Amino acid sequence: MKTRAALNVTLCTMSTLLCASGAAQQQPYPTKPIRLIVPYPAGGSADLIGRAVNEMLAKRLGQPVIVDNRGGAASIIGAEITARAAPDGYTVLVATITTLAVNPALYSKLPYHPERDFAPVSMLGSTPYLLVVHPTVPARSVAQLVAHAKANPGKLNFGSAGIGSGNHLATEMFKHMAAIHIVHVPYKGVGAATIDVVGAQIALLFAGVSVLKPHVDSGRLRALAISTAQRSTTVPDIPTLDESGIKGYQTKSWNSLVVPRRTPTAIIQRLNTELIAVLNTSQLANQLKSQGIEPEPGTPAELARYIRDEMVRFQNLINTIGLKPE
Repeated sequence: MKTRAALNVTLCTMSTLLCASGAAQQQPYPTKPIRLIVPYPAGGSADLIGRAVNEMLAKRLGQPVIVDNRGGAASIIGAEITARAAPDGYTVLVATITTLAVNPALYSKLPYHPERDFAPVSMLGSTPYLLVVHPTVPARSVAQLVAHAKANPGKLNFGSAGIGSGNHLATEMFKHMAAIHIVHVPYKGVGAATIDVVGAQIALLFAGVSVLKPHVDSGRLRALAISTAQRSTTVPDIPTLDESGIKGYQTKSWNSLVVPRRTPTAIIQRLNTELIAVLNTSQLANQLKSQGIEPEPGTPAELARYIRDEMVRFQNLINTIGLKPE
């Protein structure tokens, strides 16, 4: 009898523990603050869109969404931190064109892989690159810039957010298609490159409209062209590179939200649902568009397909121009 009584007590205890464990596992997500990693310093388009989204997303989720800038190494540092984080929905990454499409094509060894280590949540938005020069550069059009560069090979320099960054590849594509030689000066982020082009430490820069437009409006920089196939509604007077004689040229920057692989599907779906709701609000859409960013909410499956397509496109470009990590 004592043995049976002891067994009953043990079974009841186990049942209670299992029920408690099940209740803990079924707690609604999220129950604590979420870390939003931006793999660039403050000031770039990835930082702008991350900060535009975080407050509204936090309100919908009922928990703080804290931006954590982890710049450097062409977004590799921030991406690796996310890839190694617990797959519990409390670490999310603003993953860029560089993170998911360029780096895998450029580097033979990475501490992460876009498909192996990340699960897509949604596209956030895209923005064309604006090609600007410092006013001391004697060029008021792309044709004049190309002519000046050809007359002075290797004497002009350009900045980027780092080797393999989206704006680095945008400039390399321009160099290749225009058949000019200009010198690359990599930075840890587009914010630092912008400071130096405004200060005439570098001659030209491709960067997001949102980052460069205030300096163009003030006269500190001169805008020559936009990188997309169509003109931007934000700067409608600026011609495309294709219009400017670089036929067939088109590219853009894009940002997405991903989480560590093996994050539960229910959490990914919750993040996707709330993110789409945020991006579809007129308040945020207008805010992003005023900064040159076009909101592009979508499903995880749509983002997965887009990432694969972009990986192929940039692998082909890097092979064509023979770009190697410096």
